[in-house]
Amino acid sequence: MSFRQEFLQAQVKTSVRKIQKKPSFYYFAYGSCMCPVDLKRSLGEDTHHYVLGAASLPGYRLGFYRRSRLRNCGVLDIIPDTRSRVEGVLYHLPWRLSDRLDEREEVSRNGYRREFIEVQCKGKPYQQVRTYVVVEKLTREIPPNDWYFQVVLRGAVTCGLSEEYCWKLFDHMYGLQTRQNSDTISL
Repeated sequence: MSFRQEFLQAQVKTSVRKIQKKPSFYYFAYGSCMCPVDLKRSLGEDTHHYVLGAASLPGYRLGFYRRSRLRNCGVLDIIPDTRSRVEGVLYHLPWRLSDRLDEREEVSRNGYRREFIEVQCKGKPYQQVRTYVVVEKLTREIPPNDWYFQVVLRGAVTCGLSEEYCWKLFDHMYGLQTRQNSDTISL
């Protein structure tokens, strides 16, 4: 290894240590926040470099049990279900972004609340990982609009969720939209 390579490697290790020493938290995203581009819109800075990778949450399933006033459509939630698992994206975010994330998730308006979970990412368990769950769940699912559908799918594919899971996600969202459209037509 050349002196230059050793020097650069040492600089990277030093930078990583500095990042690790700053207050931070793990965040598991399963909806539109899986898309780093969309998350940047809310947090005000690039989030690609905070992505640790695709992660899995056993014992839960996805559902559209909340209507977002902002997006005017159904948005995702996780629901306990011992027979299921949710795939999402694990971020390691600096603490300074915590309040902005709470704001995005409408914590102060009882949209979502923080919940701490354990996920698997690249074969390693991560405990005390923050995620958000809907406070007042609806009794039936509401379909996403096309914009939300696309942003969720873009995040899932971009961040490397399994192909099988991406197809299940697509089928579920498409099925909800199709049922809504057929209900509207048959009225």
